[in-house]
Amino acid sequence: MTLNCCYFSYFTLLLTSSGQPNMACPVTRGSSSPALSFRIIAECNKSRARTSLMKLPHYTVETPAFMPVGTQGTMKGLLPQQVKDAGASLILGNTYHLGTRPGKENMEKLGGLHKFMGWNRALLTDSGGFQMVSLLELAEITEDGVKFRSPYDGSECLLTPEESIAIQNAIGGDIMMQLDDVVNVIETDYQRFELATHRTTRWLDRCMAANKNPSSQNLFPIVQGGLFPDLRQISLQQLIARDAPGYAIGGLSGGENKEKFWPVVLQCTEQLPQTKPRYCMGVGVAIDLVVCCAMGVDMFDCVYPTRTARFGCALVDHGQINLKSREFSGDLRPIDESCDCTTCRTYTRAYLNTIVTKEPVACHLLSVHNIAYQMRLMKQIRESIKGNRFEEFVREFIEAYYRGGECPKWVTDALAAVNIHLTNKKTCRNPEDKGGLLDEVWDEESKREELREERVTGLQSGFDRLNLAGYREAVLGEFDHSEELGRQEGFRQGFVANPEANPTLALACMEGQLIALSHRPGQGGAQSQRGEEQQLLKEVRDLMDLCYNTPPHPGEVGTAITESDSQQGCGGRFDSTRLRQLQRDINKLYLAHGWTLPSLP
Repeated sequence: MTLNCCYFSYFTLLLTSSGQPNMACPVTRGSSSPALSFRIIAECNKSRARTSLMKLPHYTVETPAFMPVGTQGTMKGLLPQQVKDAGASLILGNTYHLGTRPGKENMEKLGGLHKFMGWNRALLTDSGGFQMVSLLELAEITEDGVKFRSPYDGSECLLTPEESIAIQNAIGGDIMMQLDDVVNVIETDYQRFELATHRTTRWLDRCMAANKNPSSQNLFPIVQGGLFPDLRQISLQQLIARDAPGYAIGGLSGGENKEKFWPVVLQCTEQLPQTKPRYCMGVGVAIDLVVCCAMGVDMFDCVYPTRTARFGCALVDHGQINLKSREFSGDLRPIDESCDCTTCRTYTRAYLNTIVTKEPVACHLLSVHNIAYQMRLMKQIRESIKGNRFEEFVREFIEAYYRGGECPKWVTDALAAVNIHLTNKKTCRNPEDKGGLLDEVWDEESKREELREERVTGLQSGFDRLNLAGYREAVLGEFDHSEELGRQEGFRQGFVANPEANPTLALACMEGQLIALSHRPGQGGAQSQRGEEQQLLKEVRDLMDLCYNTPPHPGEVGTAITESDSQQGCGGRFDSTRLRQLQRDINKLYLAHGWTLPSLP
């Protein structure tokens, strides 16, 4: 296998008969830890993309790599062996949740998480810092650490940098993350981000001092600073000076404008050490993975593949398909004819259509496929870099992902910044450049011009063809209780109206906006505003009930409006004028609370 493509430092990558990397091939290397060896195998000669071997105590990982998330020592709906069969070599566990259940002492007695969950490959543990955002209402942040109230029994615990490392030492992961001061990226308080940037460095020093297993467990710092380049620069300089075995880019993937997301990633990858792994936290959507790989990121994690599976959505080359849709009821094809996972080899779209969101096995089957899709995508990226085809791969991927249509401007800008120019590719406006929400939802001309398939980036689970039942299932049953207070960002990003939708979808969108507002951490507002919020919610739900209980044609029994009935609408009992007025009232309420409605993606 000749790698004439790249700035390939010395030798080609050889594999043993078992498929495991042969570590005898010396290439560009670097590590400041006896527990990590990082060798760059090949680099794209245009972009910053590279493929590497990262040797850890339990396994050698080929990068770029995506890590499935096993928050409490398990991937929802999957056995560890199935995750392994899909090709995952490195998974993630959550320090906060594992420190709560089964607890640090039990984890030590049980011999660590590898033994506890039956996983013999590499393991990364996060620090618990993200719960400062997702469980903000249950947390109090001070210089000492973070005081949490347990979502399980209400008890209080103080997670300090020292305690975070002690729990991670007990878990025994190959890579540990420092406890960092995480601020919601959509906040705008510069002083709060400045405090978090310097506090993160101070907490890193405490984490390093507390690590009792430096020879067997790697500690990665996390670059913070929000969307402020000067604060990111300060964080980069301070953390690089600590000479860690690898580095993470944190504080992103929280619903920020993608035009602000990618410059932060590029700023970090341009300055982080070339010979050490770079980990962009919380990234899992396919287009984000490809763009970030082009900018030089090596590692990713996200709950996206398994969470979106719970909503009946399967990952494919053009994004995702919602198997709840009736269009698949007679489709005898597999999810993806090019996929060799057990789900695609065995089951049809029609079968999955009958069981998704109804039978637990559906979550299992879709999770198997979605994890396999992520693993296959990362392998394609690696192989394209080795074969001097990465630029070609990017062009082909984007053509398939957007089905030959418009490509978001942030994607073309980000790729151009690393010398991949999508010539003759029409771009569409970024969501933040669009007009008001109402104009996009109700303008008939926009209906014909807008990209038809919903793409969600915050909650990162598909609500294509959203209906009332599916929406309420999402709100009431599809999220972990412990993450309840972190949903508002998902609502803000996910529950947007589809320009082709009938009124029931618009009302579901409005209901989601009002519920998101009521869940917003730290929300103030006068009593009159809260009363207005409840009144609007009641009116929205009354209209929704009307939609579902009024026959679209005289003489018919009550039934939910279907897609074919969208032009009939609610038996003529109300029209888009009332919906427009409701949306205006909700927008005013958001502004009164200091929050703005999301634009369409």
